Amino acid sequence: MTDIIHHECGIALIRLLQPLEYYQNKYGTVSYGINKLYLLMEKQHNRGQDGVGVAAIRLDAKEGSQYIMRERSTSRHALGEVFDVILSEIKSVRDSGNGKENDAQWMKNKARFICELYMGHLRYGTYGKNGIENCHPFMRENNWMTRNLVLAGNFNLTNVDDLFNQLVELGQHPKNKSDTVTVLEKIGHFLDEENEELFRKYKMMAKNNRDISPLIAKHLNIQKILTRAAKNWDGGYAITGMIGHGDAFVMRDPHGIRPAYWYRDDEVVVVTSERPPIQTAFNVPIESIREVTPGHALIIKKDGHVSEQQFREPQQRKACSFERIYFSRGSDADIYKERKELGRLLCPSILKAVDKDLRHTVFSFIPNTAEVAFYGMLKGMEDYLKEVKKKKILKEGKELTEEKLSEILSIRPRVEKIAVKDAKLRTFITDDSHRNELVAHVYDITYETLRRGEDNLVVIDDSIVRGTTLRNSIVKILDRLHPKNIIIVSSAPQIRYPDCYGIDMAKIGDLVAFRAAIALLEDNNMEHIIDEVHEQCKEALQSSAPIEINPVKSIYKPFTAEQISEKIAALVHPEGLNAGLQVIYQKIEDLHAACPNHKGDWYFTGDYPTPGGNKVVCRAFLNFMRGVNERAY
Repeated sequence: MTDIIHHECGIALIRLLQPLEYYQNKYGTVSYGINKLYLLMEKQHNRGQDGVGVAAIRLDAKEGSQYIMRERSTSRHALGEVFDVILSEIKSVRDSGNGKENDAQWMKNKARFICELYMGHLRYGTYGKNGIENCHPFMRENNWMTRNLVLAGNFNLTNVDDLFNQLVELGQHPKNKSDTVTVLEKIGHFLDEENEELFRKYKMMAKNNRDISPLIAKHLNIQKILTRAAKNWDGGYAITGMIGHGDAFVMRDPHGIRPAYWYRDDEVVVVTSERPPIQTAFNVPIESIREVTPGHALIIKKDGHVSEQQFREPQQRKACSFERIYFSRGSDADIYKERKELGRLLCPSILKAVDKDLRHTVFSFIPNTAEVAFYGMLKGMEDYLKEVKKKKILKEGKELTEEKLSEILSIRPRVEKIAVKDAKLRTFITDDSHRNELVAHVYDITYETLRRGEDNLVVIDDSIVRGTTLRNSIVKILDRLHPKNIIIVSSAPQIRYPDCYGIDMAKIGDLVAFRAAIALLEDNNMEHIIDEVHEQCKEALQSSAPIEINPVKSIYKPFTAEQISEKIAALVHPEGLNAGLQVIYQKIEDLHAACPNHKGDWYFTGDYPTPGGNKVVCRAFLNFMRGVNERAY
């Protein structure tokens, strides 16, 4: 992706189902759990590089001993730093064992992170909040073991202000309005209530306080707690939680917006944001891994019992399509196929743009996430040329010579590695007047790969968000090859609306498709539509009723997707460009054909799955009209 956008987070959870001695005997190490957690997180490092956190719970810890562990970092190499600390501590204890280092219980009592339950979190910072206090996992501590709550997630709630006010009405005094703190306190409140209800129940049965604690731990109703806590949540979420005595859960939003996968055998229960890390870490087949059902929580009790239980009524599935296009690793078997299909489906539009002149067209891609779509595009071009060659051969008939046959069979797509992404330039070392010049050189090209003034250059990217890198860098650099035409191809449709469910893309004025539509309205003296939408957004936000429609869709209604693409090409057209420039986008119907099980497409269509999405887009439009450069949630 040329214009980098950030995803919020990646999650991992491991529960060891056997005694620690089992792993020591079978795998030769009592560090089996923490080693696997590291591998799961390393294989999801694409999901967050601004902060890393690990938490663990030691089951059946003695009174007076630590049983909840946490290590976090927001350094440049946070993942390595966190695990260096953890594994160095374990090694130090092992080295001091004097023969006890193979004693699982001794290691458990001496080394902090030799535990049975682990949680890991990878984070991208949002809107400048990247301090250690914003790094998951979050903890809500209490002297009662069953009231301790540890939480981490991949989520964003659109109605955090309302939820904050509900906490205040409950008598709480939350330390800030972030959705993480709000979720932590909301679940924590009902965890406290469940504890109190069970305490009263067993007290009436004449149980003494010391005996009541294990009874509460055994009978704590996690489903009931989550159902009460999440009743009014609006957003996308996959949230992991651990309770001090050893219960754990992973809850997924009713629309299945954010991803979560799980696997269980006799040794472990594992949950991650993506499927391949589980396949790699535990060498298991794809069919043994399941999705957490939308509106359900995977609940792992301290005794090892595992179940999926509903906490919200599942809604129409709207799993995030951006996961398939860009965020999730392409090593997932289904995602790999889908990205190839996204590339293949673009071929008719590309052939039209180059007038089917493949002899004078070179194909390439923006590194590195568009590479798989590039392979799909090539497959489509090869299929097209196969038909072309068949027709040529049949046309020659008996007149076909060996020389002519060789000439026909030699026709194939021309492929070059054109764009090369250099290491991140250290632009902080120069003054502002020269920084843009350095940024323009983030990409370089392979020179002398085109016939000057003769060849078209088709370059595929996975998506185009703001268009600034295209205008300021990519197109200028590609023009140095002196192509006849540059065709930029996006495997995603036009990004027209902000996201509010976990992708850092909240300012509508930043989106080049939106700017193109606004420019077209102004070019055609249709500014009244802008004013009408402005009024509709204000009225919607002033009402206390849920916003069921998206007024901003009217901005795009007068124009075809092709007209908007043409205007985008004009907006990203740098001064002094010699080549012709076109921009081609994926069609919505082709996106759905390629990714049939992930139809969450609100950033392209404006069809938000929750009322909170419509509220966010209205607020984003008002921010644009008022010149307010801030997030809409």
